[in-house]
Amino acid sequence: MTTVVISAYRTVKFLEGGGHFWVYMQYVEGLRQAGCQVYWLEFVPREGPWQEMSRIESWLGRLKRYGFEDKVILYTEAPGGQGTGYEYLVSSRSEAQEVFKRADLLLNFHYAIDGEMLAGFRRTALVDIDPGLLQTWMSTRQVPVLPHDLYLTTGETVGTPAAPFPDLGVEWVHIRPPVCLQRWPYIFDARSKEFTTVTNWWGGWETEMLDGREVLYDNTKRLSYLAFAELPRLTSQPLELAVHMSAEDAGDRQRMQSHGWRLRHASEVSRTPEMYRSYIQRSRGEISCVKPSCVKLRNGWISDRSLCYLASGKPVVMQDTGPNPYLPFGKGIFRFSTPYEAAEALATVNADYETHCLAAREIAETYFDARQTAERILNIALA
Repeated sequence: MTTVVISAYRTVKFLEGGGHFWVYMQYVEGLRQAGCQVYWLEFVPREGPWQEMSRIESWLGRLKRYGFEDKVILYTEAPGGQGTGYEYLVSSRSEAQEVFKRADLLLNFHYAIDGEMLAGFRRTALVDIDPGLLQTWMSTRQVPVLPHDLYLTTGETVGTPAAPFPDLGVEWVHIRPPVCLQRWPYIFDARSKEFTTVTNWWGGWETEMLDGREVLYDNTKRLSYLAFAELPRLTSQPLELAVHMSAEDAGDRQRMQSHGWRLRHASEVSRTPEMYRSYIQRSRGEISCVKPSCVKLRNGWISDRSLCYLASGKPVVMQDTGPNPYLPFGKGIFRFSTPYEAAEALATVNADYETHCLAAREIAETYFDARQTAERILNIALA
């Protein structure tokens, strides 16, 4: 049996992010369907509340519900740091090293993984789920990505002439992001009302190169959604954002609501993986703006969240992220660049709702089946 270790990123720190957990579970489920034994590996910083026993126990309980009984390795820096190794918080050092030694593949989502940890595996594959940004971070040395045996990307333009960012001399292998069709069944309900999404409001600033200079730009979802604040006034379709906002965002909240957006706090609907799934399954479809970097970098990306909507039979109306040669936009999935285009797409969906729901599920089955993605990764990585 092929053994694969998944090096996930920040699921302990972002424990309240049920959707974030699903990013990695989709790969896990695909690998399991392909016949693999899968271990979950994760790093947590020594500083901060991340090592509180109550948090770790909640995290372990979540993993146990998804089939990780004794296949979890959680580690941090050893006391003192400075190259003195690791301290294992779940599993012992000897148990972890035995797993690393016999693993056929490390599937790594932790871009800045330590070299000593990486060297413990005989075969390694980096998975780029931030296309365009990761290449920019690497070129500006913001993220120290160490050499891997294989580089996988979910961005359709990465490593092609269409990309306005460097390939760094790396051969990027394109994979399609996965969704587990069994965990995300088709659910049709003509009475569902809101087009929704789950999102952050704030993020951070990013760097782009202009005339040989590094220039910062705002890369928050806040900027994206404020640019489409007027959309509810252009459509009769109810629109709802489940969004992480704080008390300091009262002005933004009032502005969005004054235009007709319905707002809920994301923790009300996505605090656990099960709540996140239920919220998507109750939705009529997804309305989704993307980070400015996706538009600026034209990365041809589709979010893991949108795949969950599609698999559930919920049509997706998403902001255009650039060239995508395989997605059949116009039936089950639509893209927009202006509020008027988004309103037109919503009207098209509602004019023949069930047809677009069936098309959404078919898109998930045809292009994003987790088992197909896992088998492609295994075939390439272990050939």
